[in-house]
Amino acid sequence: MDPVRLSVLDRSRTREGHTHPEALRGTVRLARELERLGYHRVWVSEHHGVPGVAGSAPTVLAAAVAGATRTIRVGTGGVMLPNHRPLVVAEQFGVLESLFPGRIDMGLGRSVGFTDGVRRALGRDKGDAEDFEGQLAELLGWFRGTSPAGVHARPAEGLTVPPFVLAMGEGAGIAARAGLPMVIGDLRNREKMRRGIDHYRDRFRPSVWASEPYVVISGTIAVAGTPEKARRLLIPEAWSMAHSRTRGTFPPLPPAERVEALTMTGKERDFYESGLTGHIAGTEEQVAHELETVLKETGAQEVLVTTSTYDREALLDSYRRLAAITSG
Repeated sequence: MDPVRLSVLDRSRTREGHTHPEALRGTVRLARELERLGYHRVWVSEHHGVPGVAGSAPTVLAAAVAGATRTIRVGTGGVMLPNHRPLVVAEQFGVLESLFPGRIDMGLGRSVGFTDGVRRALGRDKGDAEDFEGQLAELLGWFRGTSPAGVHARPAEGLTVPPFVLAMGEGAGIAARAGLPMVIGDLRNREKMRRGIDHYRDRFRPSVWASEPYVVISGTIAVAGTPEKARRLLIPEAWSMAHSRTRGTFPPLPPAERVEALTMTGKERDFYESGLTGHIAGTEEQVAHELETVLKETGAQEVLVTTSTYDREALLDSYRRLAAITSG
């Protein structure tokens, strides 16, 4: 297939029998390997109070990743802007850009916590996400020095940190009106993704941040020597999702063999089977064909891979195989 810009979002997923610190250190080690393999960016995420995710402070983790690498771009996928004051976010990214000039991305989302308890702990509620567009404009204003507050964001003001909008729901329209690059998923619902991309391109307004639309499609991609081995990479995350949908908490990733031995309820089985479908998974030839089809359908300039699994060696092997088939 034709070469494509390839990036990774690693959520620092915890695994059964392993600690949260191990997950965070694993993200840093993975970033080094991704840099060696020629990946364009590595991003980290923000989740609060989730047993299965260690990544709760993305700008802190991004600093560790940037400090351990030399050339790969590093960013967030994303900082959940409704959880923070825009000034503080601007200052954090200003520090990152100052320390690692020309390598920092600012991926921004509008989620406000997974549960009511987490939202209360953050001092937020669901309604705070409704002002995401205003929060985004305020944040970008701190970099441009246009805040009416008479305060200056140091060291952010005057720096250029590329902003990206994580498009969920209204996100495509917000990214278009702001004239920002957009990250959109997921690969499991292609028609919805295409509608979002069309909406974004149709309404895009050029800005100081981007002169034309820039689309990053995101989702799970698994590559292995056989279709069966690729499918096994999907099993731990599919079960964790089924567990969260039926029991209200997102657990650490279990080994695939433990999931295969489980006796599931009908509801759990339905969510689990659903979690295994719609992804791009298979051998190099299969993945190359399907990925090329998606890229032609969407016209996306970049792919952000979000795969999580228990077996870290198998995950790295998948990333090696994917890099080989997309490098031309």
